[in-house]
Amino acid sequence: MKPESKTFSVPMGENVITIETGKLALQAGGAVTVTCGETMIFAAATMDKKPKESTDFFPLTIDYEERMYAGGRIPGSFFRREGRPSTDAILLARLTDRPLRPLFAQDMRNPVQIIMVSFSSDGINPIDILGINAASAALMISDIPWNGPVGAVRIGRIDGKFIINPTFEQIDESDLDLRVAGTREAISMVECGANEIPDDIMVAALEFAHQSIQPIIDLQLQMAKEVGKQKADVPLFPADESMVTKVEDRVASEIESALTSPHTKTELNDAIDNLKTKMVEKFAGEDETLTPAVTEAFEVCYKNVVRKRILDQKIRPDGRGLNEIRPIWCEVGYSPRAHGSAIFTRGETQALTLATLGTPREAQEIDSLTPTENKRYMHHYNFPPYATGEVKTLRGQSRREIGHGALAERALVPVLPAESEFPYTIRLVSEILASNGSSSMASVCGSTLALMDTGVPIKAPVAGIAMGLIKDDENYAILTDIQGLEDHLGDMDFKVAGTSAGITALQMDIKISGITPEIMVKALRQAFDARLSILDKMLGVIPVPNPSLKSHAPKITIVKIPVDKIGAVIGPGGKNIRALQEETKTKIDIGEDGSVYIAASEGFGADIARERIEALIETPQIGRIYTGKVVRTVDFGAFVEIIPGTDGLVHISQLDTERVNSVEDIVSVGDEITVMITDIDSNGKIRLSRQAVLEGWTVEEAKEKDRGGSSRPSGGRPGGQNRGGDRDNRSGNRGGNRDNRSSGNRGGQNRY
Repeated sequence: MKPESKTFSVPMGENVITIETGKLALQAGGAVTVTCGETMIFAAATMDKKPKESTDFFPLTIDYEERMYAGGRIPGSFFRREGRPSTDAILLARLTDRPLRPLFAQDMRNPVQIIMVSFSSDGINPIDILGINAASAALMISDIPWNGPVGAVRIGRIDGKFIINPTFEQIDESDLDLRVAGTREAISMVECGANEIPDDIMVAALEFAHQSIQPIIDLQLQMAKEVGKQKADVPLFPADESMVTKVEDRVASEIESALTSPHTKTELNDAIDNLKTKMVEKFAGEDETLTPAVTEAFEVCYKNVVRKRILDQKIRPDGRGLNEIRPIWCEVGYSPRAHGSAIFTRGETQALTLATLGTPREAQEIDSLTPTENKRYMHHYNFPPYATGEVKTLRGQSRREIGHGALAERALVPVLPAESEFPYTIRLVSEILASNGSSSMASVCGSTLALMDTGVPIKAPVAGIAMGLIKDDENYAILTDIQGLEDHLGDMDFKVAGTSAGITALQMDIKISGITPEIMVKALRQAFDARLSILDKMLGVIPVPNPSLKSHAPKITIVKIPVDKIGAVIGPGGKNIRALQEETKTKIDIGEDGSVYIAASEGFGADIARERIEALIETPQIGRIYTGKVVRTVDFGAFVEIIPGTDGLVHISQLDTERVNSVEDIVSVGDEITVMITDIDSNGKIRLSRQAVLEGWTVEEAKEKDRGGSSRPSGGRPGGQNRGGDRDNRSGNRGGNRDNRSSGNRGGQNRY
C-alpha cells in the first residue's frame, strides 16, 4: 500500500519551495524531498544507535550525490556512471556541513550521516540552497537530537535591487552571489562572490538574507510539530569537570608562561605537548583508562587560558594586538619557467602560486548539473603535510583543499580581463609550503601577484584576510589575521577578499549559534583596513601587471574568418589544420563564430600560421600575383596551385618570354613559380600567366597577349580550375561536415 505523504510549502522570492516527507526512504531517521520549480533534491538523516566511544569528537558525515539523470544526461566518464564526487558536489556537501555541525552537541558520540541526492535539475534553479534546507528539514523530523532548524537562501543583486533565490540566468547578471544560512536568531554561515561590493551594501545584503530565511525556519518548525519523531535520548561524553579543575589548578600558570615566552608555532606546540604529557603522567599514572579524560581536561584548560587572555587582557597567543597583522614579505618571478609566479608569506604561513597560460581549447570542461559548460580560469590549492610539520600519506585533494581553491578562485574572477581582451585559459596553483592559519587568504594574495608577474591585465589587485572571534556572552574580541591556534580555539573564521574598492569574496564559519549584525559590521571594517595594508605590501613588490608576457609563454594571435570558410581551414578530416600546426609549431583553435586562435611561443610561427590561414580563405582575384607550386604538367601547360586547394592553368604560351617547345623545359611538378591571374570565367576556372610577371604587364596587356586563351584544349581538365574549384568545394564541405571531429576544432568555441 502506498504510504501517506505530507507536503509543506512556503513562498521564497518569486518561487515556492515545497518539502515532501512520508513517501520515500521510510527506514531513514528522517527523509524529505525539497522542490523549487522542477529542481528536486532528496535528503536523508540517520543516526547510529550506539555511540562510537573510541573517538574524541562528534562523528558527523555529510555527502551529496550528484546524479546526471537529474538533468536528463548520461555521465561523460568512460564507465558512463558517476564516479568520484565532482568539485560542485564536494562544495555543496561542505556548504551544508558548515551551518549544521555547530548545532549538534559536540560531546555526542553517536555517528550521524546525512546523504543528499539530486533527483531533478531544471537548469534554471540552483540546487545548493535547496540541499541545505533539505538536510535541515530531514534532521528536524528525525529522531536525531539537534538544535536546529537552519534556513538557507541565496541573494543576488541586479540594478541595485536584492533578489531572493535568483535563477542561473539572474546570477549571471548579478553583481552579487551571496549564500547565507542561519538560525532564527543569527547568521551562522556565509559564502559569497561579488563584483567589488562595498561593505555597507554587503551588510545590507546579509541582513536581508537573514530576514528572508525566517519563513523556511517557520516551515521546518511546523513540520517537526506535525510529523517529527521524538528525539532519541543519547549519551553525552562531556569533559570531567573535576578533572578539568585539577588540571587547571596544576598547569594553567605554566600554559600562561609558554604563551608569554617568544615562540614559533613549533616551539609552542612542543611546549604544550610536554605539559600535556606531564599532566597525563601525574593524574593518570599507570591507569591508562584515565588518559582520555586527562587529555580532554588539558585541552579544555588550554582553550580557557588562551580565550581568557584574549578577552580580558587583549593579548593574543603570539603577543600581537587584536587588529595587528603578522609581518609580510613577497617575491615575484621565483620560477624561471612558469609563466608567472609569486611567493606570499605572512607570519609562518607561506604560499607559492604559479600561473600557466593555455589556449582556449585547454579550458576545463564541466560535467555537472549546472548550465556552465567550461571554465577558462581555474585555481587549485594544495596543502601538503610538511606545511604543518607532519607526515601523512598523500591521497589526492581533500575537501578542504578543494574548498579553499574555490574560494581563492572566486576572489579573483571579478578582476580578470574579458576573454575578448585576453583570450587565454588561465590556471593558478597555490602550493602551501608552510601554514599557521589563513593559508587560503595567502593564496589569494599570492595569486594576485602571480597574475601580475605573468602579465595578465587584471582590473585591480586583490588581497585577502582571515578574521576571528572570541566571544563569551556579551564580551567579545574580533581578531585580524588569525593564526591556526586562534582558529582552532575561537568561535569564528571570517575570510574576506577584495580590492580597495570592495569585496570580491566572503566566507564565514561560526562555531557558536550565530553572530549579530554589530559584530559583522565591525569585522568587515577591520578586514577592510587590513586589506589596504596588505595591498600596500604587495604593490611595493610589483605595482602594476608586467606589460608583456614571458618569452616562453604562448602568444595568441586572433584571426577572424568567415564562418563558411571554417571547413576550408580545417580541411578533410582536419588535414589542413594538423599540417599547419606541425609546420609552424603552433596550437590553433577555431571558434564557431570564425575566431581563429593561434598560440605560439615564437612569434614567427604565429605569423606564418596567420598568413597560411589568410591564404586558405582568400578569394582569387584577377590581376593578383601569387607564388604557387606546380602540381601537374600537360602538353598545353602547367597547373599551378596558387591557394591551398585552388589552382589554375598557365598555358604553354604564357610560361616564358620566349617561345616554349615543351612545358618540361621550363617547369616540373613541385617547382614554385610566380604567376598573375589574368582571367576567371563564369565557371570559376582560373587562367594564369607567368609571362605577365616576367614582362611586367598589366592585366589588360596580359589578356591581349594571351595567345593560348582562345585555343584551350577540351581534353583533360580544361582551364585548370575544374580541379582547383572542385577540390576547394570538397575541402570546404568535408571540413565543415566533419567539424566536430577534426583536430583543429573539436567542438569549437563551445569548449571555451
